Amino acid sequence: MTSTVATPHPRGLATLFFTEMWERFSYYGMRAILVLAMVAAVDAEHPGLGLSREMASAAYGLYTTAVYLASLPGGWIADRLIGMRNAVFVGGCIIATGHFTMAFPSTPTFFIGLTLIALGTGLLKPNISAMVGELYPEGGARRDAGFSIFYMGINVGAFAGKLLCGYLGEHYGWHIGFGAAGIFMIAGLVQYRLNSRHLGTIGLLPASTGDAQRDAHARRRGAFAVAAAIALIALVMIAALGGYLPIDPIRVSKQTAVVIVATAALYFGYVLIFGGLDRSERQRVGVIVVLFIGAAVFFSGFEQAGSSLNLFALDHTDRDIGGWQLPASWLQAVNPLFIIILSPFFAALWVNLARRNLTPSVPLKFALGLIQMSLGFLVMFFAARLAASGDKVAPAWLMLTYLFHTTGELCLSPVGLAAVTKLAPRRYVGQMMGTWFMAASLGHIIAGLLAGHLASTDDIAGLPDRYWLVFVTTSGAGLLMLLIARPLQRLMGNIQ
Repeated sequence: MTSTVATPHPRGLATLFFTEMWERFSYYGMRAILVLAMVAAVDAEHPGLGLSREMASAAYGLYTTAVYLASLPGGWIADRLIGMRNAVFVGGCIIATGHFTMAFPSTPTFFIGLTLIALGTGLLKPNISAMVGELYPEGGARRDAGFSIFYMGINVGAFAGKLLCGYLGEHYGWHIGFGAAGIFMIAGLVQYRLNSRHLGTIGLLPASTGDAQRDAHARRRGAFAVAAAIALIALVMIAALGGYLPIDPIRVSKQTAVVIVATAALYFGYVLIFGGLDRSERQRVGVIVVLFIGAAVFFSGFEQAGSSLNLFALDHTDRDIGGWQLPASWLQAVNPLFIIILSPFFAALWVNLARRNLTPSVPLKFALGLIQMSLGFLVMFFAARLAASGDKVAPAWLMLTYLFHTTGELCLSPVGLAAVTKLAPRRYVGQMMGTWFMAASLGHIIAGLLAGHLASTDDIAGLPDRYWLVFVTTSGAGLLMLLIARPLQRLMGNIQ
């Protein structure tokens, strides 16, 4: 009789787990107070930028969008120029520099720091996830379990970052909170360097064609392109901060949304018409288009947490606990806490349904995610009615909203990218993965524009109607996805 022992996870997983945990600590810790710092008056106890809520929300949406879009060149730089290992370290250094730049209380350093964090995150985020996959060349359930552990690190970091940076920012000054985010990013980089030996040779070198001369030539061209892009970004920043290039975040957000939609439409149209696809492949790409739209709608609502819902917590939520004021940013920590608590239950649910051959299809999971997210805005409709009457509402309203948003996220987000990789024609997999990031980017841009209306203080009486409109729109998208889930599944064939 033989006994089997579960194969342990690679030691490199711990290295990447803690690197990502501290990076997410810094990223979400800073995001928790970002809009609050932008709308705070310049003569307040903790001086802010004094931006209007519409401007601040649009700037927030642009920033989060830039993070997603930067992931595309970030992966390319690692593949072609410096390797994933170096990309993660360099990206982390840029992120830490950005946080420390924001720790200086001035408008120029604020926006320079934001730019650096977006660029650094785009370099680090896709490559550290790719290295987790490289730890499990055999694939299978063990690889899935490794990603589940890694995903838990993301949420532990997000939860702790929102609590600590939120508290420091709201009680001691926004620049203190931003500086704390940088300190913990440094902690993540130190442990990454000290424990990188556990990664073996993973990510050490960029991809190679096998032709040294051709590779060297390609790297020289790539390095020149990166240098030119950095110079262009620097020039734009100098011109904007010097007043030579006025930038209206709201107008730029609208233009960016148009560009993303046009780019996606042209790309999908080209692939469908000129991509040399057979009938089955065209059908599956059509499903990806529908999922693209669904993901954009979902993230446009889900990403209200850091903007309009954060400002609702600031303005309309009773945060007094025995004479102590609960930081408004702390309520955002509910989402990662719920994910930590609920993820094992959802994982068990999908496994049990699979055993009974009742696994929901990808379109059905998208529909469930959209509907649950919309229910969060139905909760906010009732909360806004109380706020419009002049009363401050209990934190439980926002917590219930975040609960619906979290369960919606657990239905939709984990399956989205995996579904795209399965549905995409083999020769277009990498490009189709990019469309998922574009969908998230579009959702973030729309979220920023939408938040400006939801967080406006000009018409408090109209706030319930605005939340009701969001509920009707997002629930309508969810119900439509529910109605077409079965036809979409037929187009997907045997892909689950």
